[in-house]
Amino acid sequence: MILCCGEALIDMLPAESARPGGHSYHPHCGGAAFNTAIALGRLGEDSALVSGLSTDLFGEQLRQELAASGASAALAVTSARPTTLAFVTLTEGHARYAFWDQGSAMRGIAPRDLPAVPPETCALLFGGISLCNLPMAESFHHLARYQHCTHLLMLDLNIRPGFAEDEAVYHQRLGRMVALCDIVKLSQEDLELFVPGPGSEAEKLQRVCAAAPGLVILTRGAEGALAVLPQGVQVEVAAQEVAVVDTVGAGDSFNAGFLSALRRAGNLSRAGLQRLDATALRAALVFATRVATHSVTRAGANPPWRQEL
Repeated sequence: MILCCGEALIDMLPAESARPGGHSYHPHCGGAAFNTAIALGRLGEDSALVSGLSTDLFGEQLRQELAASGASAALAVTSARPTTLAFVTLTEGHARYAFWDQGSAMRGIAPRDLPAVPPETCALLFGGISLCNLPMAESFHHLARYQHCTHLLMLDLNIRPGFAEDEAVYHQRLGRMVALCDIVKLSQEDLELFVPGPGSEAEKLQRVCAAAPGLVILTRGAEGALAVLPQGVQVEVAAQEVAVVDTVGAGDSFNAGFLSALRRAGNLSRAGLQRLDATALRAALVFATRVATHSVTRAGANPPWRQEL
């Protein structure tokens, strides 16, 4: 089983309004951990969400979509607190977010609320948004600290400017998580936010690699992806050219594709990562890129089923 730990929320996507000049939004299930759990389920993997789910109508919507995609909500922390909402603005298909999160089911998770990790678990993925604000941020950091000795950990930085109440503390926490995780994935935008200031992309990526103990993956949108093994070996793959509807959930689909490819090749473990060579890494990146490319051809976070690939 692969546990997806972190954010589960509702993306409020722009929709046509019946009123001239008005604005309307349509609720879509989202959040990096949620989307990755969904995508893994659709790829035929055994996945479970570790997050806070509300008993409200949006929480029920999240549960129904998990079940429909073959992902489990059995490890989710249930409460009557409201579901987090993320209002999305799309510019040329690229998403920007404004969050409504105070007192939410997701944010309210405390360390004592976290479930026991099932014995069949082979890996845990953490979403960066859930590391922004207390108490959920320390809860997931606590979980990572206690699991990194026995399980493979992956971190998707997924930085959203303006969401953290204390940006300095948030970046320090991200730095500690980078040092704990076996796989660190970030986008070009994440790289600029995590390593601000002057320097080329290659120089900034090298700083991330120096801080991370394992594999580092940089996603480049239409340009594909670049991965760097701990010994410095780099592997690049190109992305297929497609008509992009929007990029919501593309990185999460990439996460699922990469983890699924590793598991099916017998490499989803710390020992598996240590024996990973450039050929096996390229195969996993190619599959992950295919999954992500498919997801951007339709609206919202709607990852493909394995048979669609």
